[in-house]
Amino acid sequence: MSDLTIRPAVPADVPAIVAMLADDPLGAQRESLDELAPYHRAFERLTDDPNQRLVVATRDGRTVGTLQLTLIPGLSRRGATRSIIEAVRIHADERGSGLGSRLIEWAVEESRRQDCQLVQLTSDASRTDAHRFYERLGFTASHVGFKLVL
Repeated sequence: MSDLTIRPAVPADVPAIVAMLADDPLGAQRESLDELAPYHRAFERLTDDPNQRLVVATRDGRTVGTLQLTLIPGLSRRGATRSIIEAVRIHADERGSGLGSRLIEWAVEESRRQDCQLVQLTSDASRTDAHRFYERLGFTASHVGFKLVL
């Protein structure tokens, strides 16, 4: 993985990120490359927020992975800051290469650098392969999550 770079995303990365978000059964139902303006507006909100880290992994100038890390200061756990890992995506050509592990390791290390006491993530119930992947990296399925679509 020595030729791999993990860096903050820039506006030019948005199409590649959206393409990775759309390249799975769940994302194909909710993402679209037809109109990028909403994604660019969201990108601006992310980059304006100091508690957000949107990163891409690049190899040979090509975007091959992404994730979003959100820092959440809170009162629980004695005023602990926690982080949430979201939207982990690996380009189809790179799956199984260890890139996903490398991105998660980056997120955990960044969480430590930001003095987080807990790293958490959610994964759709249908993504059983992803569940095994996160468990191999030391995450435990400790909670039940709920959503309300607005």
